[in-house]
Amino acid sequence: MSRPFLFGAFIFILILTLPARQFIAKTLNMAKLYFHYSTMNAGKSTVLLQAAHNYIENAMQVYLLTARFDNRAGDGRIASRIGIGKEADTFDVEDDLFTKIEARLNDGPCACIFVDEAQFLTEDHVWQLARAVDDLKVPIMCYGLRVDFRGKLFPGSAALLALSDEMREVRTICHCGKKATMVIRQDETGRALTEGEQVQIGGNEVYVSLCRRHWREATGS
Repeated sequence: MSRPFLFGAFIFILILTLPARQFIAKTLNMAKLYFHYSTMNAGKSTVLLQAAHNYIENAMQVYLLTARFDNRAGDGRIASRIGIGKEADTFDVEDDLFTKIEARLNDGPCACIFVDEAQFLTEDHVWQLARAVDDLKVPIMCYGLRVDFRGKLFPGSAALLALSDEMREVRTICHCGKKATMVIRQDETGRALTEGEQVQIGGNEVYVSLCRRHWREATGS
């Protein structure tokens, strides 16, 4: 096999993997706190798992975290609605995430930290993540909801909006075709609820993503 052919094949493979390589190189060169936010059922976990896979495919280790009490996919597991998933460590209200991340880095190389269900972080948690980015020089990518069914910011999301270095929206659509930015919680009859605890674990049977106009119609706002 000729050297020109081998060189050409190498360049072709490099071009195919360039977007993932560029993204990884960018996060490695400059540690930042990222917040990927959306409404329900926008595919946040799918995006997280794909990003983590890009690192692993390039022989880099990652550290995954998710909320301990959200065990819809099983204890200590991040899963997507399209059927993919991966084991993860978990966090609770009392945990110090800086200490957790520092311990993981002491165990061996880790190129990036991924946090799912980031809306369940506390404000203290977010400050701990920011400190880990600044002091431990590791990029941290958080994925979560922006607002609850009442249109109010989650405390963790509010802190991430204030402290993140970069924010990106993961989009989905309302039934009318417009971008969905809000979510309703519905009862077993499909009626939109306007009262209740901010946190209630559920999926498509409980939550529906809507544009602002249809959210207002559903909630009478």
